[in-house]
Amino acid sequence: MYLPAAFREDRVDRLHEAIRAGGLATLVTLTADGLIASHVPLLLDPDPAPYGTLIGHLARPNPQARGATPGVQALAIFQGPDAYISPSHYETKRRTGQVVPTWNYVAVHAYGEISFFDDPDRLRDIVTRLTERHESRRVTPWAVSDAPAPYIQGMLKGILGFVLPIVRLEGKWKMSQNRSPEDRAGVVTGLTAEGHDDVASLIADT
Repeated sequence: MYLPAAFREDRVDRLHEAIRAGGLATLVTLTADGLIASHVPLLLDPDPAPYGTLIGHLARPNPQARGATPGVQALAIFQGPDAYISPSHYETKRRTGQVVPTWNYVAVHAYGEISFFDDPDRLRDIVTRLTERHESRRVTPWAVSDAPAPYIQGMLKGILGFVLPIVRLEGKWKMSQNRSPEDRAGVVTGLTAEGHDDVASLIADT
């Protein structure tokens, strides 16, 4: 990913935080049929250091589950808060008019070789952990054990698990760092008024 120094984020703890905060990732692999992308929820294990391992599953009929080209790294893309930035937010617009629109966003790219498995116990562990992660915020969480065991066993036969040990991790926090303090303050005010408090708070904290 294009990483100007002003927007680059290298702190592993912050990159991990962004990965865990995201609900859905884009998994890209090179196969015999070319590049394939799937949109899947992923788990992050911190080992091995320093970057950890991504874990997830794909539907067996998904062509991406047939395997990736050996020796070619896969890419998992995570996106955080984002917002369109109008030139109208800038103090510079009022002073000189020399401004153009842009987009602020958070993105994390994780690279590594992917491998697949179909062990039922490991697959059940993945779906259980994913379920617990996303159901934990609900008043009455649903659990994998709420469904009949034979039904879950049948569903597990329809998926393949994968692991992606991360060997390279890139983060981009494009939050108006290249603008003047006055322009940044204007963006924070403008985005807050437009309901983009998440991006506004990131700008203020960056």
